[in-house]
Amino acid sequence: MIDLYCVEDDPDIAMTVKEYLEQRDFRVTVYGTLADARAALNAYVPALVLLDWNMPDGRGDSLCRFIRGNWKELPVIFLTVRGDPRDIVSGFQEGADDYVVKPFSLEVLYSRIQALFRRTGNVTKQYLSCDDITIDLERRTVFQNSVEIRLSKAEYQLLAYLLQNKGRTVTREKILEQVWDVKGNYVNDNTLTVTMKRLRDKLSRPACLKTVRSIGYRMEDTI
Repeated sequence: MIDLYCVEDDPDIAMTVKEYLEQRDFRVTVYGTLADARAALNAYVPALVLLDWNMPDGRGDSLCRFIRGNWKELPVIFLTVRGDPRDIVSGFQEGADDYVVKPFSLEVLYSRIQALFRRTGNVTKQYLSCDDITIDLERRTVFQNSVEIRLSKAEYQLLAYLLQNKGRTVTREKILEQVWDVKGNYVNDNTLTVTMKRLRDKLSRPACLKTVRSIGYRMEDTI
C-alpha cells in the first residue's frame, strides 16, 4: 500500500479523493491545515503529497517550498481552483511536479499520479526524519530546519542507524556492532560516547535523541 498525504481544507473534496484512491491501493491521510501537514511530514515522509493552494492558515506554495527544502524528490501535485496561467507557472516554479485545476476528473488525477511514479519511483524509504532532523539516505545528507548539517562518516552512520530504528531503544553493544564492528572496525565503547557527543553538539542537542540510562539510545518524535 502506498502512503499519500492530501492537504485539503474542503472535506467533500478530501473525502472523495481519499475514497477513490484507497480503492486503488493507496493509504490517504487528509490534513486540513498546513501546520498539521508540516508536522506529519516531519514525522513520516509519504510517497506523494496532493496540495491545495488556498488553505486556512496560509498558501500551499509555502508548504511546497518547505518540502523542496527538505525532501527534493518527494512528488507534489497541486490541486487547486487557481487555473490562471500565472498561478500554474508559479506553482511549478515553487517546486510542484504537476498542477491539476479543480474541478478535475478522479480518473485523470489517478493517471497523473501513476505517470509521476513512473518517473520518480516511491521515495518513502529514501527519507528518514525525527522532529526537525531529516536524512536523505540516497544522497547521504542531513538537514535540520532545512539547513544542511555536515557530519563525519561515523556521525552520519550513527544517526542513520538510530533513525532506521526510530521509536526503539538500541543498546550500545548493538550500535557498536552495526555501525563499526560489522565493517571490521573494532573500537572500544568510548568511541561511541565521543561520536554521540559530537553528533549531539552538531544537532544542537536535539530533544528527540534520548539516552536510555545504562542501556543505549532512542530517537522518537517530541513535536
